[in-house]
Parts: sequence; structure tokens; C-alpha cells
Amino acid sequence: MSPARAVLLVLVPLAVAAPATAHPLLQAPDCPIFPATSVWNKPVNRLPVRKDSRTLVSSIGERLRLHADFGSGLWDGGPIGIPITVVDSSTSRSSVDFEYADESDLGPYPIPDGVAIEGGPSADGDRHAVIVDSDSCSLYELFSLYPSWSAGSGAIWDLNSNSLRPRGWTSADAAGLAILPGLARYDEVAGGSIDHALRFTVRRSRRAYIYPARHFASPYTSRTLPPMGLRLRLRLDYPVAGFPPQAQIVLRALKRYGMIVADNGSSWYVSGAPDPGWDNDDLHTLGRLKGSDFRAVDTSTLRP
Repeated sequence: MSPARAVLLVLVPLAVAAPATAHPLLQAPDCPIFPATSVWNKPVNRLPVRKDSRTLVSSIGERLRLHADFGSGLWDGGPIGIPITVVDSSTSRSSVDFEYADESDLGPYPIPDGVAIEGGPSADGDRHAVIVDSDSCSLYELFSLYPSWSAGSGAIWDLNSNSLRPRGWTSADAAGLAILPGLARYDEVAGGSIDHALRFTVRRSRRAYIYPARHFASPYTSRTLPPMGLRLRLRLDYPVAGFPPQAQIVLRALKRYGMIVADNGSSWYVSGAPDPGWDNDDLHTLGRLKGSDFRAVDTSTLRP
């Protein structure tokens, strides 16, 4: 064997290292958070910036600050963020009375007693419930869930599939997307990285959606406004070294994977799951970022 051939055999394994994928839930380690090929799990740091990026960022709020809409402890009596409930095949299934039944998956849904609801059991607001069946690797998501059981809308996802909602259908989110893959989770940060895009909200969106979104929720048609599904990333030269550890991991994810417009709400509010491990002081430093620090990227090449 020639020396040149021997070197080639050594170098090839280094060139084909497996890409990073979103960490599975600790309580459901055998279930992926969608395949590695999911649009949520694809980096966008090398994608071109959209020509209308500055216009879109300005409409969201170039001077407004980023806000981590998750953390530890309680706010207004409820956990901070969108909680995740893990069940298994032994959990009984329930029918749900949907307000938007024509765009909802009718179920049944495995809703346990004491299911975690965004904001707490007596909260107003979106009242999202995110439920993962660790045996079937199915994801059940509900919007405006109330006991006995009624909800605004609901969607069921196969965590092993990249299938999307039918065109024009909502989900538990206005954009017709799944919520779980866009949540910042403390167990990921404890593991050293967030390897997927994050979910965020804008005050006003456009009456339009782009891949991977499937639904809009706005009467406004101005092309200066962001469509559902728009993806933005933190500018690549933004210095993160001066931030505390948890914030640095979030910022690195925002540079590599970005965040997706998923719902209407306060502009630049980034979603995550509540956890006692979050350091709220760390997360508050994310408020140093302004909208002008973000770029809207052209994701047309991410379509299958």
C-alpha cells in the first residue's frame, strides 16, 4: 500500500462526521425531535440574507429587545414558558371538543390528570399543552386547552416523520407548525448546545406563509410585514463572549439555526420550556440584543 493511499484512508472518516441533531427529551430518549433532515434541524448560518431583510426586521421592531419567554420559577402564578408533558401507552385517551375542528386532528389525545398547561391550570392566554408519547414517539399539541376537554385547535405529529400540516391548516400554533422542536430546553443547554431553530413571535405578521409554515393569522397584506415561517438568524459577527454561559448557548443557536416566526404576540419573544435549572439572570442578558442584530435569511433551498 502506498503512503498516499494510507493517508487517504485515515482522512475519509474525519470528513464524514455525522451532523448534529436536536437532543431527544430526557424522558423519551428513543424519540427524535423530528429527523435530522427536518427543516428545524438544518443550520442557516451559510444561507444568503434576503434582499428585504432590513425592511422585515424594521417592521418587527429594529429597536425592540430580544426576550427569553421562558425561565425558572413562577411568573403571575404559573411556570415561565411552554411546558412539556411526557406520557406512555398506558395513558388513557380522551376526545377533545375543538373550536376549529375543521383544521384539527380529532384524536383521541393522551391527556393525563394534571397535564402541564402554559401559564398554569388557571391561566388565561394561549394555554398550550405539549404532550409526547414516549412509546409511539407521537407528539400531541393543543391550543387553549381547558378541562373536560375542550381546545381551540390540536395537531398530532409523528416525531419520526417530516410530514407537514395540509396547506391552509393551523396547528396548536398560528403558523401551522409544531411547537416542541422550537422550544429552548434546559437539558440541551446543560448538554452544551441547542441544535435546532427556535420559535418566536411577532406583534404583526402578514397574511401569508412560507415553507415550512402552513397557515397565516393576519388581515394585513403589506409585504413589509413578516410572513409566518420566516426565518431569522443572529448576525454572524455578533460578539457572544461577554454573555453568561446559558445565554451564550442560546446565542450560538441563534447564529447557526436561527428562529422561525410561529405566532403573533410580543415581538422578539423567544420560546422555551420552563425548568428550575434556568438562571433567569443569565437569560435576562439576552435583552442586550436588538432587532437590528438579526437578519432574515432566504430559506428557499431548504424545501425538500
